[in-house]
Amino acid sequence: MLSFFADLPEQLQERIVCSVTAAIQYDIPANIVLAIAEKEGGKAGQWVKNTNGTYDIGSMQINTDYLKDLSAYGITANDVAAEGCYPYSLAAWRIRGHIEKDKGDLWTKVSNYHSKTPKYNKIYRADLIVVATKWADWLDQNYGTINPTKYKKKPETSKQNKIVRLADNNYKPREITFGR
Repeated sequence: MLSFFADLPEQLQERIVCSVTAAIQYDIPANIVLAIAEKEGGKAGQWVKNTNGTYDIGSMQINTDYLKDLSAYGITANDVAAEGCYPYSLAAWRIRGHIEKDKGDLWTKVSNYHSKTPKYNKIYRADLIVVATKWADWLDQNYGTINPTKYKKKPETSKQNKIVRLADNNYKPREITFGR
């Protein structure tokens, strides 16, 4: 896919490129989208049956319960199951909706992607924080990062995104730039 990811398996390359692109598109911390993509662990075209009779579809394992909402925009199950970045954008759109509309802290809101049931949300949330921290570290190691709280004026760059790190239960987003 991209030469600077040549040492990574193709599916992981797609996950990284598509997650970061979707994060930028919907102004979501990139490490959160990457963490959800990893936790969901889906593949293009995959349909996984749940115990409640619904299915999780595609690379981002979007539940069939959301197809009714998506169909209002002409989006079908085939779109959700497709290869490429579109399913990641659909997932990021949904995550952005949880961030804007749901109650709770950021981690609870983004964990609603998996389940709004408190019992399942809490389990997903705890693991999501660990995985998101891993991705924050990976982004730090592979891309120049900046802390926007140290600047009076936002740094000028064409490609920007935020990552969130767990620090003493005080989630302060940091801004990263993509490119060296």
